[in-house]
Amino acid sequence: MGDINPSGKLPFTFPVSLEDVGAHKLGEYPGVPRADGSKIVDEKYNESIYVGYRWADKEDIKPLFAFGHGLSYTTFEYGKATVDKNTMDANGKLTLTVPVTNTGKREGSEVVQLYIRDVKSTLPRPVKELKGFQKVKLAPGETRNLTFTIDKEALSYFDDTRHEWVAEPGKFEAIVAASATDIRAKVAFTLK
Repeated sequence: MGDINPSGKLPFTFPVSLEDVGAHKLGEYPGVPRADGSKIVDEKYNESIYVGYRWADKEDIKPLFAFGHGLSYTTFEYGKATVDKNTMDANGKLTLTVPVTNTGKREGSEVVQLYIRDVKSTLPRPVKELKGFQKVKLAPGETRNLTFTIDKEALSYFDDTRHEWVAEPGKFEAIVAASATDIRAKVAFTLK
């Protein structure tokens, strides 16, 4: 082991193969050469909001390394996530709390990610959307409670026909994870 515990996390998803990438799967990559004979290629990206972990979730593809994946010389355990209320109104907020414990023998940092899932939406939405993250440094055996605030902005999507951000009333799920594929806790709540 090294002198320092690395605590970095991937800011993107590594696919297993090129066929697992949305632009390639949709026939958009490597693009079409321009008519002027130049080496420049015109490419279109029609996968819309489904890029990276969002594409992998939508197509149920297991990536080689998921968004947020990282290696460490220690281990972390996530406790039960709780919210301070199960229902919020459009102008309200709720607070999610999750305990994180360093269960290893070395000091280390963990990046705890918060995703939101809209259970039923009028418009297509990703399976889950990253809405927050926190990096916490813990000594061996140390536990810390992390809190995330969820508000209307975290639940909204842009409706291109209305030209505005919309937070539809309904059921949502807060997902606490160590990476896009390493889900540690889920909590359901409702927007009135």
